[in-house]
Amino acid sequence: MAEMGTLHEAFVDELRDTYDAEKQLTKALPKMAKAANSPELRGAIESHLEETRHQVERLEQVFESLDEKARGKHCDGIAGIIQEAQAMMQENFDEATADACLIAAAQRAEHYEMAAYGTLVSWARAMGHDDAADLLQETLDEETAADEKLSTLAEGGINEQAAESAHPSEDEEEEEEEEPVGAGSSKRPSSSSRRR
Repeated sequence: MAEMGTLHEAFVDELRDTYDAEKQLTKALPKMAKAANSPELRGAIESHLEETRHQVERLEQVFESLDEKARGKHCDGIAGIIQEAQAMMQENFDEATADACLIAAAQRAEHYEMAAYGTLVSWARAMGHDDAADLLQETLDEETAADEKLSTLAEGGINEQAAESAHPSEDEEEEEEEEPVGAGSSKRPSSSSRRR
């Protein structure tokens, strides 16, 4: 009968998966930043790219603290999220909608990472790997802050701009429907526009 795996082995396996996820993101984030129309969104993505590079280094420190070789194991989860983001970036959306979709894609990645790091911190603490847990907690805090920044950008105007292009206000619709008053028009000017 095969020997059963332990939580330590599951922990190292999850670290390798997360290490690969971060490396995949260091390649995907520059493309997402380039696709952003909002300067604030572009800045947030570029800032998180720098954080992601440091997160890779931090994971290498975690491996070292465990006397394990720093190597990745292909992360299918983040690969799928990145693939969806790439497909979305090829769509022909107006600028605000494209940015709203970019935020959605970035937040999918953040939530995936937050789940992974939350698990890693919990397992590290349970096994007494306090140095590793502290390093992983730093990254979890950064991922949470990045997610909050994206929510602030979305709720601070990008979603509203995208919604306005999807559903123009009633005033704008009325302006489009009104025909100009002039030769050949059977419409009379409204009382507010008649000369007094």
